[in-house]
Amino acid sequence: MSITVLIVDDHDLIRQGLRRAFERDGEFEVVGEAATVADAQRLITLVTPQVVILDVRLPDGSGADLARSARLEDPELGIVMLTMYAGDEQLFDALDAGASAFVPKNAPADDVVAAARHAAASPRAFTASDLSEAMKRRMSPSGPQLSPREREVLDLLAEGLGVAQISKQLYISESTTKTHISKLYDKLGAGNRAQALMTALRLGLLKQGDVTS
Repeated sequence: MSITVLIVDDHDLIRQGLRRAFERDGEFEVVGEAATVADAQRLITLVTPQVVILDVRLPDGSGADLARSARLEDPELGIVMLTMYAGDEQLFDALDAGASAFVPKNAPADDVVAAARHAAASPRAFTASDLSEAMKRRMSPSGPQLSPREREVLDLLAEGLGVAQISKQLYISESTTKTHISKLYDKLGAGNRAQALMTALRLGLLKQGDVTS
């Protein structure tokens, strides 16, 4: 028997890409698509999928709120949360909402398929690629440990500098700068510059006056 899937995302290209990935796998059947919370609620009741692939941000509401209500209605429903901003805050929001899995949108489509397979088999067991590291960051009272270079990059990001400007300032390649920024984001559990700076402020790694708006 195929695993039935409902795809909920307001971007048509993402829905099409995920549909193709599920159809290629052969173990799944996509039984519906929705672009809004309202349509998703209607289709969940109408087609009763085993797994819902659910964007965190939808035009008419929160995917996390929909996940929470769907989980209350059906404890055995598999729920895979997708997000453009894959920081710790979003990960724990998905966990708290009762999701089965959390996948960033920049991950390969095969990762979403694998998450859906997990969600179908273990709908109430949460999984995410960065879960163990995120838990460590949440439990660590001292906050993330930054290398001296990551510290420099953070300070320059706070000044509003971009990749090219940071590279020039530190006499390193843009590729190396991007690597440092990526590692910095991982340690701070951030998905973008704004989240990284907000987290750094909260942890005391930066002061409010250090950040250029």
